[in-house]
Amino acid sequence: MQVYDPYRLAVASFNPNLSSAQVEEITKSILAYSEKYGVDPRLVIALIIAESGFRPNATSRAGAQGLCQLMPGTARGLGVKNAYDPEQNIQGSIKLIKGHLDKYGDLALALSAYNAGAGAVKKHGGVPPYKETRNYIRKVTQIYNALCGKK
Repeated sequence: MQVYDPYRLAVASFNPNLSSAQVEEITKSILAYSEKYGVDPRLVIALIIAESGFRPNATSRAGAQGLCQLMPGTARGLGVKNAYDPEQNIQGSIKLIKGHLDKYGDLALALSAYNAGAGAVKKHGGVPPYKETRNYIRKVTQIYNALCGKK
C-alpha cells in the first residue's frame, strides 16, 4: 500500500470536502485506468486538479462535466454514459489523453488537443494561440512537474 498512499493523499488534499469513500474510488480509478492505458497517474492527477480541483460534480460555463471536464459529445464518443460518475469520467479522460499522447507524441500538443480540441491543433499546426489553452498547458505541466518532484 505504500505506493498507493501518495496518490490518495494528493486526491484528498486538493479537495478536502471529498469523503474517504470518494477519495478511495477516485484514487483507485486513476491508478487502474492509468495502468490499463499506460498513462502516468501523476499526469492524470495534474489534469484533474487543473480541470475541476477534484470536484466530481463540476460543470463549466461551456458545459464540460465532472472531474476531468468532458464535453457531453466527447464523453458519449468515449463511452461515458454519466460524466458525473468519477470512474466513468476518469476512464474516458485517460482514454482521451492517451489517444492525444499517442497521436502527437508531445505533452504540450496532447494537452492542447485535450483543452481546445484536436481540430484546433490541426488548424494551427501546433499549440493554438489561445491564451486559455497556453495557460492550461502551463498549469498542468507545472502541477505535473511538482508531482514528479521536478522544479
